[in-house]
Amino acid sequence: MSEFFLHSFNTLGHGLIGYIVPFLFVLTIVVFFHELGHFLVARWAGVRVLTFSLGFGPELAGFNDRHGTRWKISAIPLGGYVKFFGDESEASTPASAETLASMSDEERAGSFHHKKVGSRAAIVAAGPIANFILAIVIFTCLFTFFGKPSTTARVDKVEAGSAAAAAGFQVGDIVTVIDGKIIGSFSDMQRIVSVHGGDTLNFTIKRGDTTLQLRGTPEQREVKDSFGNAHRLGVLGITRATNPGDVVTERVDPATALWLGVRETWFVVDRTLAYIGGVFTGREAADQVGGPLRIAQISGQVATIGLAALIQLAAVLSISIGLLNLFPVPLLDGGHLLFYAVEAIRGRPLSERAQEMGFRIGLGLVLMLMVFATYNDILHLAAS
Repeated sequence: MSEFFLHSFNTLGHGLIGYIVPFLFVLTIVVFFHELGHFLVARWAGVRVLTFSLGFGPELAGFNDRHGTRWKISAIPLGGYVKFFGDESEASTPASAETLASMSDEERAGSFHHKKVGSRAAIVAAGPIANFILAIVIFTCLFTFFGKPSTTARVDKVEAGSAAAAAGFQVGDIVTVIDGKIIGSFSDMQRIVSVHGGDTLNFTIKRGDTTLQLRGTPEQREVKDSFGNAHRLGVLGITRATNPGDVVTERVDPATALWLGVRETWFVVDRTLAYIGGVFTGREAADQVGGPLRIAQISGQVATIGLAALIQLAAVLSISIGLLNLFPVPLLDGGHLLFYAVEAIRGRPLSERAQEMGFRIGLGLVLMLMVFATYNDILHLAAS
């Protein structure tokens, strides 16, 4: 019996390590570059940066640079922050009006909250922008060094009773265009179809020497990936057999790789926004919203494929965090930008009380989202 418990403990320990190490690797990269965006633009604008922290809570290790910034790693590795001179807290809430008003001219020059609204907005926006730039750089490097793998969008099997069968697809058809978008590979076709479950699409296909037009409506299905994770995707019911030599890796030059990196980043942005819109309109289920537990699980699974796949996951997560931070919710970067937009229109900032109420509402919304995401994570882990 003792051997059984020892084996179970070891298995659990290896599982946790297999999830936690890749998760921290991915999250640290994304958070570091997000905060680095804030940091660099703040330094450029002449703002004193008091703290650059990876994580929250008690400090584990750190050092001071020659400008007086404390760089540190903190105990709770679920984010990070940059604290500026004039901030009351890590969320960049301003110090009291009395404190700000009593600063000397020298202190005002280095205070974040004494900068013009344009400078403050640039500093805040720099974090999410850094996330998008990081994703583009990662995708560009992957395309440059690994090339662009593709397979012809050929139909090798049509599922009986499927949307493809109803649309008139036949074995041997090659899809060339969907709704005006040129299809260069089977994965290009899958991407478009997967995000248009329930939408009617126009297909241009080659059947022998003939070009035909077909209309089909992908069916929304729950599909499991190779790790057993369930996803709701649009499905036509077409299968592509992968034979030796079918997968072609196209080498691309750096300029083309950059364009592909931008396009890949935009695809993730577009898909994420479409999903969020679908949740609010009732077309999509909110159970796909995940938190740290789900990210840790996916990181561990992707790490088994290889380092390149894990870095690619970091790019996708970077885009997601960049978008999340742009939501107009007080406490997030988007909330600060909303306040600055109001300030630019009014010619003066909102009152201290109004900002305090906004941050409290924002904190409540963020905590609710975290609880909801964690609840989804627990249900997902229990079902897997």
